[in-house]
Amino acid sequence: MKVLAAGDIHGDIGLVKKLADKAKKEKVDLVVLCGDITYQEQSTDNLIGPFKDSAKQVLLIPGNHETIATTSFLAQLYDIKNLHGYSVVYDDVGFFGAGGANIGLFQLEEGELFDLLKKGFEGVKKAKKKVMITHVHPSGSKMEHFTHFFKGSTAVRKAIDEFKPDILLCSHVHEAEGIEEKIGNTLVINVGKNGKILDI
Repeated sequence: MKVLAAGDIHGDIGLVKKLADKAKKEKVDLVVLCGDITYQEQSTDNLIGPFKDSAKQVLLIPGNHETIATTSFLAQLYDIKNLHGYSVVYDDVGFFGAGGANIGLFQLEEGELFDLLKKGFEGVKKAKKKVMITHVHPSGSKMEHFTHFFKGSTAVRKAIDEFKPDILLCSHVHEAEGIEEKIGNTLVINVGKNGKILDI
Protein backbone atom coordinates (compact mmCIF):
# COMPACT_ATOMS: atom_id res chain seq x y z
CA MET A 1 0.00 0.00 0.00
CA LYS A 2 1.35 3.39 -1.02
CA VAL A 3 0.51 6.27 1.32
CA LEU A 4 1.00 10.03 1.21
CA ALA A 5 0.87 11.46 4.74
CA ALA A 6 0.94 15.19 5.51
CA GLY A 7 -0.08 17.63 8.23
CA ASP A 8 0.03 21.32 9.15
CA ILE A 9 -1.41 22.50 5.83
CA HIS A 10 -3.03 25.48 7.61
CA GLY A 11 -5.41 26.40 4.82
CA ASP A 12 -2.72 26.71 2.11
CA ILE A 13 -4.66 25.87 -1.07
CA GLY A 14 -1.51 26.02 -3.21
CA LEU A 15 0.12 23.45 -0.97
CA VAL A 16 -2.98 21.22 -1.18
CA LYS A 17 -2.76 21.28 -4.98
CA LYS A 18 0.97 20.47 -4.86
CA LEU A 19 0.42 17.55 -2.48
CA ALA A 20 -2.56 16.25 -4.46
CA ASP A 21 -0.48 16.36 -7.66
CA LYS A 22 2.25 14.43 -5.85
CA ALA A 23 -0.29 11.82 -4.73
CA LYS A 24 -1.52 11.43 -8.30
CA LYS A 25 1.98 11.23 -9.79
CA GLU A 26 3.09 8.65 -7.22
CA LYS A 27 -0.18 6.70 -7.68
CA VAL A 28 -0.84 6.52 -3.95
CA ASP A 29 -3.64 4.35 -2.59
CA LEU A 30 -4.26 6.46 0.49
CA VAL A 31 -3.83 10.06 1.69
CA VAL A 32 -3.52 10.59 5.46
CA LEU A 33 -3.94 14.10 6.87
CA CYS A 34 -2.52 14.46 10.39
CA GLY A 35 -4.42 17.56 11.48
CA ASP A 36 -4.13 21.35 11.24
CA ILE A 37 -5.71 21.23 7.81
CA THR A 38 -7.23 24.69 8.33
CA TYR A 39 -5.83 27.86 9.81
CA GLN A 40 -8.04 28.44 12.84
CA GLU A 41 -11.04 27.33 10.77
CA GLN A 42 -10.95 30.46 8.60
CA SER A 43 -11.94 28.42 5.55
CA THR A 44 -12.32 24.80 4.48
CA ASP A 45 -12.77 25.54 0.76
CA ASN A 46 -10.68 23.41 -1.63
CA LEU A 47 -8.73 21.72 1.18
CA ILE A 48 -10.00 18.15 0.72
CA GLY A 49 -11.44 17.85 -2.80
CA PRO A 50 -8.06 17.68 -4.60
CA PHE A 51 -6.96 14.80 -2.35
CA LYS A 52 -10.21 12.94 -2.96
CA ASP A 53 -9.55 13.22 -6.70
CA SER A 54 -5.96 11.93 -6.36
CA ALA A 55 -6.27 8.81 -4.19
CA LYS A 56 -8.59 5.88 -3.64
CA GLN A 57 -9.03 6.71 0.06
CA VAL A 58 -8.50 9.73 2.33
CA LEU A 59 -8.20 9.64 6.13
CA LEU A 60 -8.01 12.67 8.42
CA ILE A 61 -7.92 13.71 12.05
CA PRO A 62 -8.34 17.16 13.61
CA GLY A 63 -5.34 19.14 14.74
CA ASN A 64 -5.46 21.99 17.22
CA HIS A 65 -6.53 24.47 14.52
CA GLU A 66 -9.90 22.84 13.78
CA THR A 67 -12.62 21.33 15.93
CA ILE A 68 -13.93 17.80 15.79
CA ALA A 69 -17.15 19.24 14.34
CA THR A 70 -15.31 20.74 11.37
CA THR A 71 -13.39 17.51 10.74
CA SER A 72 -16.60 15.48 10.92
CA PHE A 73 -18.27 17.92 8.51
CA LEU A 74 -15.43 17.53 5.99
CA ALA A 75 -15.50 13.74 6.34
CA GLN A 76 -19.23 13.65 5.67
CA LEU A 77 -19.08 16.17 2.83
CA TYR A 78 -16.35 14.30 0.95
CA ASP A 79 -17.29 10.76 2.03
CA ILE A 80 -13.93 10.17 3.69
CA LYS A 81 -13.03 8.78 7.12
CA ASN A 82 -12.41 10.85 10.25
CA LEU A 83 -10.21 8.59 12.40
CA HIS A 84 -10.63 10.58 15.64
CA GLY A 85 -11.29 7.70 18.04
CA TYR A 86 -11.96 5.28 15.18
CA SER A 87 -10.17 2.82 12.94
CA VAL A 88 -10.20 1.33 9.46
CA VAL A 89 -8.44 -1.69 7.92
CA TYR A 90 -7.28 -1.82 4.30
CA ASP A 91 -5.54 -4.97 3.01
CA ASP A 92 -4.42 -6.14 6.48
CA VAL A 93 -3.11 -2.66 7.38
CA GLY A 94 -5.01 -1.13 10.29
CA PHE A 95 -5.14 2.64 10.79
CA PHE A 96 -6.35 4.20 14.03
CA GLY A 97 -5.93 7.60 15.59
CA ALA A 98 -6.99 10.68 17.48
CA GLY A 99 -6.35 14.37 16.93
CA GLY A 100 -6.19 17.52 19.00
CA ALA A 101 -3.41 18.82 21.24
CA ASN A 102 -2.97 20.60 24.55
CA ILE A 103 -3.33 24.08 22.98
CA GLY A 104 -5.48 25.80 20.36
CA LEU A 105 -9.08 25.49 19.21
CA PHE A 106 -9.29 21.76 19.85
CA GLN A 107 -7.74 20.85 23.19
CA LEU A 108 -7.79 17.42 24.78
CA GLU A 109 -6.72 16.21 28.19
CA GLU A 110 -4.14 13.43 28.07
CA GLY A 111 -6.53 10.88 29.59
CA GLU A 112 -9.16 11.59 26.95
CA LEU A 113 -6.62 11.36 24.14
CA PHE A 114 -5.41 7.97 25.37
CA ASP A 115 -8.98 6.67 25.69
CA LEU A 116 -9.71 7.68 22.09
CA LEU A 117 -6.55 5.93 20.87
CA LYS A 118 -7.46 2.84 22.86
CA LYS A 119 -10.95 2.84 21.35
CA GLY A 120 -9.48 3.07 17.85
CA PHE A 121 -6.91 0.36 18.55
CA GLU A 122 -9.66 -2.14 19.37
CA GLY A 123 -10.63 -2.14 15.69
CA VAL A 124 -7.13 -2.96 14.38
CA LYS A 125 -5.93 -5.55 16.90
CA LYS A 126 -5.92 -8.37 14.34
CA ALA A 127 -4.37 -6.36 11.48
CA LYS A 128 -0.91 -7.50 10.34
CA LYS A 129 0.39 -3.91 10.31
CA LYS A 130 -0.83 -1.16 12.62
CA VAL A 131 -0.47 2.56 11.89
CA MET A 132 -1.36 5.10 14.57
CA ILE A 133 -2.18 8.65 13.49
CA THR A 134 -2.01 11.61 15.85
CA HIS A 135 -1.51 15.34 15.50
CA VAL A 136 0.75 15.76 18.51
CA HIS A 137 4.10 14.02 18.96
CA PRO A 138 4.93 11.63 21.85
CA SER A 139 6.67 12.75 25.02
CA GLY A 140 10.30 11.69 25.31
CA SER A 141 10.79 11.96 21.53
CA LYS A 142 13.47 13.86 19.61
CA MET A 143 10.71 16.10 18.28
CA GLU A 144 10.31 17.65 21.73
CA HIS A 145 13.78 19.18 21.40
CA PHE A 146 12.69 21.24 18.39
CA THR A 147 10.21 23.37 20.34
CA HIS A 148 9.97 25.17 23.67
CA PHE A 149 6.22 25.65 23.28
CA PHE A 150 4.71 22.24 22.50
CA LYS A 151 5.37 19.50 25.00
CA GLY A 152 5.05 15.95 23.73
CA SER A 153 1.98 13.95 24.69
CA THR A 154 2.22 11.44 27.50
CA ALA A 155 -0.95 9.81 26.12
CA VAL A 156 0.63 9.21 22.72
CA ARG A 157 3.74 7.80 24.40
CA LYS A 158 1.61 5.50 26.56
CA ALA A 159 -0.26 4.32 23.43
CA ILE A 160 3.05 3.49 21.74
CA ASP A 161 4.20 1.53 24.77
CA GLU A 162 0.92 -0.37 25.21
CA PHE A 163 -0.35 -0.88 21.65
CA LYS A 164 3.03 -1.13 19.90
CA PRO A 165 1.97 0.19 16.48
CA ASP A 166 4.41 -0.42 13.65
CA ILE A 167 4.27 3.24 12.62
CA LEU A 168 3.15 6.52 14.21
CA LEU A 169 2.41 9.42 11.85
CA CYS A 170 2.21 12.86 13.45
CA SER A 171 2.91 16.54 12.71
CA HIS A 172 2.32 19.61 14.98
CA VAL A 173 5.95 20.69 15.47
CA HIS A 174 6.78 22.42 12.17
CA GLU A 175 10.49 22.60 12.96
CA ALA A 176 10.65 18.80 13.31
CA GLU A 177 9.25 18.10 9.83
CA GLY A 178 10.78 14.96 8.33
CA ILE A 179 12.26 13.71 11.61
CA GLU A 180 12.10 9.93 11.98
CA GLU A 181 12.98 7.96 15.09
CA LYS A 182 12.33 4.62 16.73
CA ILE A 183 10.55 4.36 20.08
CA GLY A 184 10.69 0.69 20.94
CA ASN A 185 9.78 -1.02 17.67
CA THR A 186 7.55 1.86 16.52
CA LEU A 187 8.80 4.08 13.70
CA VAL A 188 7.71 7.64 14.57
CA ILE A 189 7.53 10.10 11.65
CA ASN A 190 6.76 13.81 11.70
CA VAL A 191 5.26 13.99 8.21
CA GLY A 192 5.11 17.80 8.02
CA LYS A 193 3.42 20.02 5.47
CA ASN A 194 5.44 18.79 2.50
CA GLY A 195 4.30 15.24 3.09
CA LYS A 196 5.92 11.83 3.20
CA ILE A 197 5.44 8.92 0.79
CA LEU A 198 5.38 5.53 2.52
CA ASP A 199 5.15 1.97 1.27
CA ILE A 200 3.41 -0.08 3.93
